[in-house]
Amino acid sequence: MTMDQKNALIESICVRARILPVITIGSEEQILPLADALAAGGLDTLEITLRSAHGLTAIRRLREERPGLCIGAGTVLDRRMMDEVEAAGAQFIVTPGSTREILEAGVSCSVPLLPGTGGASDVMEGYALGYRRFKLFPAEVCGGIAALKALGGPFVDVRFCPTGGINAVNAGQYLALPNVMCVGGTWMIDAASLKGGDWARIQQSTAEALAALG
Repeated sequence: MTMDQKNALIESICVRARILPVITIGSEEQILPLADALAAGGLDTLEITLRSAHGLTAIRRLREERPGLCIGAGTVLDRRMMDEVEAAGAQFIVTPGSTREILEAGVSCSVPLLPGTGGASDVMEGYALGYRRFKLFPAEVCGGIAALKALGGPFVDVRFCPTGGINAVNAGQYLALPNVMCVGGTWMIDAASLKGGDWARIQQSTAEALAALG
């Protein structure tokens, strides 16, 4: 797959998703019911982070048992982790930042990489290798909507998935920007509902999050 094809694929995944839920699995028992609740609420593209010991297991199980979902891997920090999530069946990979090692590995990886950026220098590093789609993280700390408007000047063919500080109040404002293809966040998965296994509440919150975007 060429870089142009990878850019087009990650674009289509993100645009279709609109909201990319960033999921940290607390136990294996959460994997299927959480994914099912999100999908029932309208979100069938999920970013499973490697922030817990259950991340790789969740990716494998969801790819095997929920083939209708689009499953990505997040919080991928180095080449070893990239190889692991690719082997687990991840359909896309997301990193919180960029290193030369990660960017070069993404060029040869069989699935698209959405590299993290905190500003113009990171974008330029990836741009030189053919990347045109990035994750802005942590979005609100990095300047939020104002930063994305500014980045749209020099990088006219670049689009972003801002993540970090996105919530029900500002998600629509981010998505209204022409260089934003989707937003990442967790506001539809509140800690109490997750801990208590209140999947109906998570489903309802997911549906409400999408409905609020119009």
